[in-house]
Amino acid sequence: MGWDSGHLIIQSPIALPTPSRENFPICTLKNFPNAIEHTLQWARDEFEGLFKQASEHAAQYLADPFHRKDHKTQGALPIKALESAKAAIADRPLNFEDCVTWARLHWEVQYANQIKQLLYNFPPDQLTTSGQPFWSGPKRCPQPLEFDPDDELHLDYIVAAANLRAQVYGLPTCRDRALVASIASSVQVPPFSPKSGVKIAITDAQLQQNNEELDQDRLKSIVAELPAPGDIPSLKITPLEFEKDDDTNFHMDFIVAASNLRAANYRIPPADRHRSKLIAGKIIPAIATTTSVVAGLVCFELYKLAHGFQDLERYKNGFVNLALPFFGFSEPIAAPVNEYYNKTWTLWDRFEVAAK
Repeated sequence: MGWDSGHLIIQSPIALPTPSRENFPICTLKNFPNAIEHTLQWARDEFEGLFKQASEHAAQYLADPFHRKDHKTQGALPIKALESAKAAIADRPLNFEDCVTWARLHWEVQYANQIKQLLYNFPPDQLTTSGQPFWSGPKRCPQPLEFDPDDELHLDYIVAAANLRAQVYGLPTCRDRALVASIASSVQVPPFSPKSGVKIAITDAQLQQNNEELDQDRLKSIVAELPAPGDIPSLKITPLEFEKDDDTNFHMDFIVAASNLRAANYRIPPADRHRSKLIAGKIIPAIATTTSVVAGLVCFELYKLAHGFQDLERYKNGFVNLALPFFGFSEPIAAPVNEYYNKTWTLWDRFEVAAK
């Protein structure tokens, strides 16, 4: 902590690693979460995939149809990009009711159908090759959820997801929860039928192998199904940038609801909005001891100002690192002097302009 020409300098007391997705194996996030941090990271990935990446791919396609480029040396990424662009364009909503319908169907896929498929591949009594229960240790056996429009958490997800999708396509949003619940309740949800032959990766290595086995011929069929940009000139798609501090944009509403629903699937204790924002926003809380030290040193400098001391040597920059521990002090340098039309001034001066 210190003063540097009027600026406060603070050093972190300890070196804390920034939380990142790389801390968690991808397969843990996709199929085997066991902590709220896993479900929150999964929810963040959902937000990025649904409302940013797919929109970016679709917007890029509309601006410059990248399917015409040579993808032979670019692996499976172009196929995934084209698939997300196709979904964003072909399934575009025309009104807010379409957004609610999409949100309801997506809810069913994420919190019911995918869990049912996972349990079809790995039943609750599944054993490993060594004869041990598959669902044991960090692997929590999940349970599918049944949509209930009267459940506040279920409706939170539908409201947030529908409004975010409306924002992507420039449609009017709606905060009427009763209306959203009514529309969601009337959506015809196709019955689930488990698919045989579906590969579910247990490790990240298996997941990478599955991705490498994507059929390259799928590229041609996707391109054939995509409409030409000239056929939909009025379509405007805006990718959303995640912003945790605006409580009116539905971003954190979606993250909290998506994470806690996922936690309900795996019987993980949910997190409230405050804790979810701390984890999803990668916020590292301040340490009270350092805050107290900084406040005390700042007060010392304020006492000097209150006594009217003019000599710069009386003031000190302070540098603190409690992890070492280390306290260092130095004299601040004078503020740079600037000159304008024979007038000298520093950042501490001000110009007063009289109103006419």
